[in-house]
Amino acid sequence: MAEAWTSHLKGDQFEAYSAGVEPKDVDTRAIRAMAEAGIDISEQRSKDIDSLPDLEFDYVVTLCDNAKESCPFFPAKTRLMHQGFDDPPQLAEDGKDEEDAMGHFRRVRDEIKAFVESMPDILTGEISD
Repeated sequence: MAEAWTSHLKGDQFEAYSAGVEPKDVDTRAIRAMAEAGIDISEQRSKDIDSLPDLEFDYVVTLCDNAKESCPFFPAKTRLMHQGFDDPPQLAEDGKDEEDAMGHFRRVRDEIKAFVESMPDILTGEISD
């Protein structure tokens, strides 16, 4: 969701890449939640860091604690930042029904959108009111 929001909202400022610690299929609920917001992620694929192009990144933002702990080494010029979000698939496991499960995806989708909307200021620590 973060890659899609970044491309959609800030594609003129950032080239977004997403990679996970343990790549797996994109959750169908994430696809549905993003479609509700008008963004199609049905063709996105989960990737690991080794499958990304050999690029030098300006920023690496980890979105879950597991990724923060497992993040590989990046050159000193790469700014590392952690912005933790709940894991919707994990929360959905305890949902009482499908609508409750989707609620977790919608909430995290909207939290990620708000985070992306705050870029680049949040990345540089120049938060404005």
